[in-house]
Amino acid sequence: MINKGPCLVRRDRTVLLDCSHPEFEAARDRLPMFAELVKSPPLYHTYRITPLSLWNAAALGASADGIAECLAQLSGHELPSGLTEEMKLLMSRYGRLTLHSADGADELLLRGDSEELLNEPEVGAAAIACGFHRTGPLEMTGSAARRGMLKQELARAGYPVLDSAGYHQGEALDISWKESDDSFQLRDYQREAAERFEAFGGSGIIVLPCGAGKTIVGLAVLEASQCETLILTSNATSVRQWTEELKMRTNLAPEFVGEYTGERRPVRPVTVVTYQMLTHRVSKSEGFKHMGLFNERNWGLIVYDEVHLLPAPVFRATAEIQATRRLGLTATLVREDGREGDVFSLIGPKIYDCPWKTLERRGWIAAVQCQEVPVPMETELKKRYLYGTAKEKFRLASVNPVKAEMAAKIIKAHKGASILVIGQYLDQLAELAAIVGAPVITGKTPQQERAKLYNAFNEGILPVLIVSKVANFAVNLPDASVAIEVSGAFGSRQEEAQRLGRVLRPKRGDNRAYFYTLVTEDSREQEFALRRRLFLTEQGYEYTVMSKFGEETKDGI
Repeated sequence: MINKGPCLVRRDRTVLLDCSHPEFEAARDRLPMFAELVKSPPLYHTYRITPLSLWNAAALGASADGIAECLAQLSGHELPSGLTEEMKLLMSRYGRLTLHSADGADELLLRGDSEELLNEPEVGAAAIACGFHRTGPLEMTGSAARRGMLKQELARAGYPVLDSAGYHQGEALDISWKESDDSFQLRDYQREAAERFEAFGGSGIIVLPCGAGKTIVGLAVLEASQCETLILTSNATSVRQWTEELKMRTNLAPEFVGEYTGERRPVRPVTVVTYQMLTHRVSKSEGFKHMGLFNERNWGLIVYDEVHLLPAPVFRATAEIQATRRLGLTATLVREDGREGDVFSLIGPKIYDCPWKTLERRGWIAAVQCQEVPVPMETELKKRYLYGTAKEKFRLASVNPVKAEMAAKIIKAHKGASILVIGQYLDQLAELAAIVGAPVITGKTPQQERAKLYNAFNEGILPVLIVSKVANFAVNLPDASVAIEVSGAFGSRQEEAQRLGRVLRPKRGDNRAYFYTLVTEDSREQEFALRRRLFLTEQGYEYTVMSKFGEETKDGI
């Protein structure tokens, strides 16, 4: 790459980052604030500046001139002609349209900063489709019930709305931190995140790595809001963790906190429920009978934990409750279905983002060494692989029996550590369990048994625990210092981020952890492994590829 800086900026809003440049790491830390990582081969990483990445940057206070200056510094050259102007145009659209409460409680005003803006065909068509009509040179009026739908349609048209219509307070709730817990205090970034939510007005996404205490941030927002709250999360284990933190950290009496799961479905001033429960139905012809929970009480706040997992039916329900304050918590805004724009429209923009490596440098999360371990295919497996379909080839490579032997070697090398073995396929996990002599947790494991095994692992009684994808999210295993990924869900970037998160909690001593991913050589699994690592690469994690376990060969992505 012939330039002074580590980056080559192209007219199509893509940025190439030279991985061999001395300023590579500094550039990698700056680019994700306004660009998305697209590809990460060993020589050059490719980023793309999108309208959504620019709008999120604008919500965090960035300007087009500031981004242009950053890109010029990183490239060492003037930017391509017209690029700065294009970024200014895209970013200027954020906030040019605003929503306001009308005199009537059931109506909203959509205001533009110029008559020409409301005359734009894309704006007019989107607003009219949502039932809004022109009532003045700079405004349109429509039903408050279409608030979410309007924001979705205008964002898709390229004109994101700044929602200033306000929020209802909800039923008041007296909640405060427990005074008896003198050892507990908010970390500075947790306090900053909660304060940012309040300053922004009542809706938005807070992005923090796994292990950084997103649940505590949620409690801080709840304590500041002083209102009844509905908390949506990813699984039953997470439900239990939220309720335990509420009871341990706050003054709420147990009868004020409800776990809406399984057969017990109490609706309390603070209620915690899974996305799965909300979207459960007996058949496709029937409705979602638990979706009424959104209107069961006068909620003043809804917390969307692991917001990147938000299912489509919950998007629709959220579009109907835009007058309720909404907090999204996540380690990654990446969605495998590409609906990041709907998260932006309906939950809110990214309002706080603390880079993973920043927290690592400050000791709040562990420093993780990531290593890819190539695993060979034996002759018989090669024959089956050669004649398999694309899907069969991926599965055959994923469940390669040699992986069990490699996992056993890694476990032996980390004797005395708390080790998680994580995989996708239950038969593979059962085989591993037999070889290494460790228990397995899958979706079929009863909650009581899961809790028992997790506790034994946390107490050091179980040095090795094998888990399926049920442990990808919201499992509190603070002492896990080694994770071995034996198989994954195709190219899921969010899954890779969550799995790394299992070992991110700070560790005693040198505060180090290890993440191994086992990948079958000369197979489709290598391609998907590369995709899975995209998000982690963006966060500053580099994989060392090994010729065999214990011998490094080259730096990976």
